[in-house]
Amino acid sequence: MNTKRLLTSPGLRPFWLVVMLVVLWDLLIRAFKIPPYLIPNPLSVAKQLVAEWPMLWRETLPTLYATLGGFALSAVVGVPIAMWIAYSRVVESFVYPLLVFSQSIPKVAIAPLFVVWFGFGLVPKVIAAFLLGFFPVVVATVQGFKSVEGDVIDLARSMGANPLAIFLKFRLPHALPAIFSGLKVSVTLAVVGAVVGEWDGAKEGLAVLINLARGSLFDIPLMFAALLTIALVGVVLYLLVVTAERRLVGAR
Repeated sequence: MNTKRLLTSPGLRPFWLVVMLVVLWDLLIRAFKIPPYLIPNPLSVAKQLVAEWPMLWRETLPTLYATLGGFALSAVVGVPIAMWIAYSRVVESFVYPLLVFSQSIPKVAIAPLFVVWFGFGLVPKVIAAFLLGFFPVVVATVQGFKSVEGDVIDLARSMGANPLAIFLKFRLPHALPAIFSGLKVSVTLAVVGAVVGEWDGAKEGLAVLINLARGSLFDIPLMFAALLTIALVGVVLYLLVVTAERRLVGAR
């Protein structure tokens, strides 16, 4: 019974999926005889993860700091702007098209400009992470606040509730699930943005390590290890946002 529960537990299903994908990865390499300089086998990547973990952790921290900075900016800036858009059709008609236009610009193309403008430190990476994580927060938050039923607001007003009370008791709680939906997308995109910001001109970070492994070292297992580390950072941050959502909203 315990074994059956272990195999069918919903919480462990992602783990078993990862195991299946790793096994499939290894089988495909063996079946098609793919050379290791193209795609390494899972065992060599795992060995590199263990052997180079101190270096991977050292390079993870700058990427993590840039991700957290960009994600925090996305939330702090995105939610108020979304509220502004949701409550004003005039603002929506002006600002929303501009936001959509900004998302059509490839961040990889403008990341070098951030290095020129702000140097080689943390700021360009934070800006790149912010630009990728900002839009999902705005879109989801706008939808959340617009979905509040007008009859509920009218009832609250008829009972003498002031605008602040209406916002805190009705609008914000109703919009929180949508806000967290945007934040969950935003935090994963912020990881991508941080890596994009590191790609040109950064001195440290996981993208720098990938470039080093690709160029001077030609260490394909190390590249895969760095990519898996980036994915792990995204998963951990996503789970933290999910945990916060469960505490504040009660979502499952």
